[in-house]
Amino acid sequence: MSALRITEIFHSLQGEARPAGYPTAFIRLTGCPLRCVYCDTSYAFQGGMRLGIADVLERIAEFSVRHVCVTGGEPLAQPACLELLAALCDAGYTVSLETSGALDISAVDARVMVVLDIKTPDSGESERNLWANLARLKREDQIKLVICSRADYEWAKGVLAERRLEQVCEVLFSPSWGQLPARDLAEWVLADRLPVRFQLQLHKYLWGDAPGH
Repeated sequence: MSALRITEIFHSLQGEARPAGYPTAFIRLTGCPLRCVYCDTSYAFQGGMRLGIADVLERIAEFSVRHVCVTGGEPLAQPACLELLAALCDAGYTVSLETSGALDISAVDARVMVVLDIKTPDSGESERNLWANLARLKREDQIKLVICSRADYEWAKGVLAERRLEQVCEVLFSPSWGQLPARDLAEWVLADRLPVRFQLQLHKYLWGDAPGH
C-alpha cells in the first residue's frame, strides 16, 4: 500500500455537515494548493509525517468509532488519498471527504460522502472552483459554501439559483468564523427562503481555534 504525508490523526466530534455531532476519527493530510483567507489549518500546508495506509488504519482503530473524516489541507492533492478512502470503506467505516472543490473528484470511491466546497469571492480562491465537479456529485454528497460577508452571500445565492445546486445534493451555508455573525446569515437565509441548510461549526463553539479538534 502507498504512503501519505499526514499532519495529524485525532479523535473529536464532527463539527460540520451531515455527521455533525458524531464522535469521529479525523485524518488530516498535509499540503494544499489553495490559500483561502479564512483558512484555519495553515499548519497543515507543510511538514507532516509519512505513514502507510495500514499504519493509518491501525491508529484510527484505537478510537473505536464508526465515522472517519479525511480532511486537509486538500486531501486530493495526494494521489494516494484515493487508496486511503477505499481502504477505509473496505474496513467498514462511514467515510467522509472534505475537499476544496478545486480538484477532480471523479475517482473518489462511490461509498465516500463528499463534502465539496464552493469557494466564494471573499475566500480569495473562487477562480479555482472546478465546476465540472458538480456533475460528479451523488445525491448523498453535500455542497458547502463558507460565507464571509453580505456580498459573498449575494454571490452564493446567485450560484445556488443559476446552477440549481439543491437539485444536485444538499447545500450548506456556513458563516465564516470570526468574520460574519452567524445570526446575520441565518436571518438572510430565512428572509430569502433559500433551499439550503444553515450550519455552524460545532467544534469552533466547543474548542475555538485549537488544533486537533
